[in-house]
Amino acid sequence: MSRTTRILFSAMLLALLTLSIAMPARAFEERTGDTITIAADEILEDDLYAAAQTIIVDGVIKGDLIAGAQTIIINGTVEGDLLVGARDVIINGTIQDDARIFGAAFLIGENAVIGDDLLGGGGSLETRPGSKIGGDLLMGSGQNLLAGDIAGDAKLGTGAIELRGKIGGDAIFALGKVENEGQKMGPMSFDPEQTITMPNLAVGLTFGPDAEIGGKLEYIADRDLGVPASIASGGVTRTEPVYDEEELREMHRENRTQSELVLDASIDAVRTIASLIIVGLFLAWVFPTLLGKMGATIQEKPFPSLGWGTIAWAAFLFSLLIIIFVMVMGGIIFGLLTLGGLSAAVIVSGVLALFGTSVGFVMLTAFVTKIAVSLLGGKLILEKVNPKLAEHKFWPLALGVVLYAILSAIPVLGILVNIVVVLLGLGALWILFTDWWKNRQPTAAV
Repeated sequence: MSRTTRILFSAMLLALLTLSIAMPARAFEERTGDTITIAADEILEDDLYAAAQTIIVDGVIKGDLIAGAQTIIINGTVEGDLLVGARDVIINGTIQDDARIFGAAFLIGENAVIGDDLLGGGGSLETRPGSKIGGDLLMGSGQNLLAGDIAGDAKLGTGAIELRGKIGGDAIFALGKVENEGQKMGPMSFDPEQTITMPNLAVGLTFGPDAEIGGKLEYIADRDLGVPASIASGGVTRTEPVYDEEELREMHRENRTQSELVLDASIDAVRTIASLIIVGLFLAWVFPTLLGKMGATIQEKPFPSLGWGTIAWAAFLFSLLIIIFVMVMGGIIFGLLTLGGLSAAVIVSGVLALFGTSVGFVMLTAFVTKIAVSLLGGKLILEKVNPKLAEHKFWPLALGVVLYAILSAIPVLGILVNIVVVLLGLGALWILFTDWWKNRQPTAAV
């Protein structure tokens, strides 16, 4: 996967979560467990928040579906938006509004209908013949096999595209630096138990005999890919990639010697290890049980933790929106009432709340989540090797942090490792907080 594709993939994940804040607030139903099934004769009147290993929707959800799981299969109908994160996402039914998905592999089946936009980021997207996307397609992924119909525009950041269906509007395909054009990317698989068999596409752009673009096609690549002019009614243009400073530095790194690259990676890893160990020891001193409880929650409920971590991230972004809204509206209302002091107080309080919330969330994602997962990993390994060391205050943390630093330094894999680690940690905190809140309710009532 090229550098440009990796950047677009990461940006798409962030965009996916950011777009979730636009969903209106309604009543919702919460479900957890190993397997969650909405039966064919079941109708949910509210939004559904779900976290499980497998989620199957055969019935009807009147509101939105916000979920995290290993496998999510939609055979029925979601009348609102779909916001999910999973290894496999299979849509065979109907999403009446937008679908926002991220994970490893996505399959849009022959009878699938997405009423509005499909947005996401992941490893592979396949839309089967007969599937329909009523709005735009915005996707950052390793490869895209598009055999269904897209009514609106298609904007893709990827390494390989094979278009067999129709795009009603314009198409922008960002491929960046194209290496090994025409060669197969190789069989893709993230898990031997994966539900979806991902296609093996050729690097670059490929068009089937029925491929059609109603508007114009612009592809961003460092070389001419020989796209036939007849494929797009509005014409075909190629644009040279524009590299930012980080990409230029990365390209410079590609020209450096192997020893220089190893030295840089080693220095970064040492910095990561040192900072996580120092902060981890401090957390263990100030909050002696927190990290252990987080690790136990992740170990006992890995997939619910992953799902609730996704929801926690969306909740953070939504809270920022609420703070901004209250700050702006409060400032305007008190200003119109000529209560300048209150208007200023609301704005200052809002800025402080934004700063405090953002700093707190950054600290959680940059340190607490990674330390908790690292500590759990170190303990699990030492329990097999030397059980006495597994209970030590330092060695499990040190071992786990070192392993995390090594894995996170691996290209592409490191991005996925960081995403999973952060979501697991956030989900564990969410579960611990909700359990604490539920347990304190009887005491508060008394």
